[in-house]
Amino acid sequence: MINYYNSENGVIRKVESMEQGTWVDIVNPNSEERLVINSFGLPMDFITYPLDLDEQAHFEREEGDITFILVRIPIYQGKEVDIPYTTIPLSIILTPENIFTICTKPYSLLQEIANNKLKGINTHKPKRFLLQLLIRIASNYLYLLREINKTVDLVEDQLQESMRNKEVLELLKLQKSLVYFTTALKSNEILLERLQRHQFFRQFPEDVDLLEDVIIENQEAIQISDISTTILSSMMDAFASIISNNLNSVMKFLASITIVLSIPTIVSSFFGMNVALPMETHNLAFWLILGIALLLSAIIVLVFLKKDWF
Repeated sequence: MINYYNSENGVIRKVESMEQGTWVDIVNPNSEERLVINSFGLPMDFITYPLDLDEQAHFEREEGDITFILVRIPIYQGKEVDIPYTTIPLSIILTPENIFTICTKPYSLLQEIANNKLKGINTHKPKRFLLQLLIRIASNYLYLLREINKTVDLVEDQLQESMRNKEVLELLKLQKSLVYFTTALKSNEILLERLQRHQFFRQFPEDVDLLEDVIIENQEAIQISDISTTILSSMMDAFASIISNNLNSVMKFLASITIVLSIPTIVSSFFGMNVALPMETHNLAFWLILGIALLLSAIIVLVFLKKDWF
């Protein structure tokens, strides 16, 4: 799918074809759409790179002043999947007059730009557009990291009294997401440092300052991701022990109940034998035997309570 957008007086509007200062948003292009994109003078490699889900962030420049930048962006897939939060590649291709973004899935941030929910976006300034997109991607990571931490807190409350593996498996899913986030953020960091070394934005001082803000925002996301990963790993180990202890407590209680209930069975089995026994002709023999069984059970209960075995 290919959509064309152009900005006028700070407002993004959809257009029907390529114009000067157009942002071309491409989502999961098929073979015909790739040929259309290639006809705009973009190398085919630049078109296919973001379609590889394992592609890492990098930066390339081609003759004709075409700049290719690939970043990893965060995606929320839903809590029912094996990895709720993951990352996918997004390429941003800059030509002297136009901007191209290529991704395998619709990205919420790009949709917000297209719907004029983000102000100050100008498609006629490709480098500024790139920086504004990069800093919002870093902010998107921070937002999703906070959502992961909130989910961890909810699961933590459920785990304290749990004897099931469901909550631990839920934490394992979030831990996988954090690993993907950390890897993608560090890959993006290398890309940003390379852009800074090449002085790609040296033309305007405000662009240099904005790039520094992007790097700081990305580093903050890396730190939060690392801290969250460490805490979550320790938490999973702790709660695995808690689940085991909860199960042990239940088994100990059931074993204690079994011992207490076995006392009347043992006593009654002696008096159920077909041999001569004391009090076999006594009128109150049944109640006396029952009393003895209950007294022994009560003694066992008191002993277990004293030792905190219940």
